[in-house]
Amino acid sequence: MLLTVDIGNTEITLGVFEGEELRATWHMATRIHRVADEYAALMMNLLQHQNMKLGDIKEIAMCCVVPPLLSTFTDMCRRYLNTAPFVVGAGVKTGVRIRMENPREVGTDRIVNTAAAHKLYGGPTIITDFGTATTFDVVSREGDYLGGVIAPGIGISAESLFMRAAMLPRVELTHPRNIIGTNTTSAMQSGIIYGYIGLVEGIVSRIQGELGEKTKVIATGGHAELIANETSIIDTVNHDITLIGLKLIYDMNQA
Repeated sequence: MLLTVDIGNTEITLGVFEGEELRATWHMATRIHRVADEYAALMMNLLQHQNMKLGDIKEIAMCCVVPPLLSTFTDMCRRYLNTAPFVVGAGVKTGVRIRMENPREVGTDRIVNTAAAHKLYGGPTIITDFGTATTFDVVSREGDYLGGVIAPGIGISAESLFMRAAMLPRVELTHPRNIIGTNTTSAMQSGIIYGYIGLVEGIVSRIQGELGEKTKVIATGGHAELIANETSIIDTVNHDITLIGLKLIYDMNQA
């Protein structure tokens, strides 16, 4: 079995592939002060819940945008899984040509998503990732990474509003009944949710205008459904796109 690991700023996503089938996925909070033993204990419990064990994992593919955790997970893989992980980074074949001025600035998760999106949906595509940041990655018809847009994440924006305004409460990120809020909570929910819907629609429209053609729009990340359910500009939600991309790139480098 192949274990895929996407280490993000807010959460870590794991998936186990048996052949081409993604058998199970899990999410855990990113904690840079956890040591290898703690992450191993968490993983053992998750695997046992799906009637799997550490010994079933023979291969590991990983991407990481939190540098302190790269060595932690590498140590965990070597000690508990008896194998070094395949890490997406410089020198790894991805099948993606990066058209940025400085290709090293592009997070490996975004390259992995690009590879998966082009394989699954063709091109051109826009991948909208609702994570710690809200990112828009633009993939050409040929599968090249053209660049993107980075905006504050919806969770960060909501938390900042609570922290910086003394009279405003922390609110649940959920759809309000109406656009016009009749109390402080619903007014904040309306501003946050519909504000981000407007952001997504506006940025996608401008990207398509600059490209001169329509694109498929793929949403992923923790708040993807929250926005996708309220706008027709998003074509599909795929929470597994990074894990699929990791397997795709891993297989590419085994040939």
